[in-house]
Amino acid sequence: MEGLIGKKIGMTSIFTEAGDNIACTVVEVGPCVVTQVKTDETDGYNAIQLGYGERKAKSTTNPMKGHFAKANTTPKVKVVEFRDSALESAVGDSVMVTDVFSEGDLVEVTGVSKGKGFQGVVKRHGFGGVGQATHGQHNRGRAPGSIGAASYPAKVFKGMKMAGRMGGDRITTSGLQVMKVFAEKNLLLIKGAIPGHKGSLVIVKK
Repeated sequence: MEGLIGKKIGMTSIFTEAGDNIACTVVEVGPCVVTQVKTDETDGYNAIQLGYGERKAKSTTNPMKGHFAKANTTPKVKVVEFRDSALESAVGDSVMVTDVFSEGDLVEVTGVSKGKGFQGVVKRHGFGGVGQATHGQHNRGRAPGSIGAASYPAKVFKGMKMAGRMGGDRITTSGLQVMKVFAEKNLLLIKGAIPGHKGSLVIVKK
């Protein structure tokens, strides 16, 4: 599977020839540097390791400094392996957006969703809330209601839908279409929304 590392820029919209307005996400994809090439003979599987973004040398560990020095490149913010990649590249090569993607491609995007903090059951799990209160609740329309059983099993089972931390999860959204490719700026216009906040790093795969 081929892919690149990128950064979510934000959202916009474009008009089709039929006059339909389509919401799109702008993603800066690449340029990525090949930091390692893995093969069956040396590593037991085929993969290409790509690096993206510039990191300060003082913020990079010594082992990673040596790893990037082997590839004759500067320290990178994120390093990702793409297994069984069809890209024919050598260590140190730059991979541009047009080397992998073209208009009309279907892609999947992996990122970390926006963190929402500690949330209640209505926002976190879609409970009914006001208007569907049960168990004789009074002025507690956003409360979860009864969560336990009786003397048996005398506990609340793990996985019960309750209030808690929401967001900040690794999410993959698939079936997205590349609407436009801006080669000179390494930008992709992807139909629909992708996980993450503006400026967050994402992985785009075909």
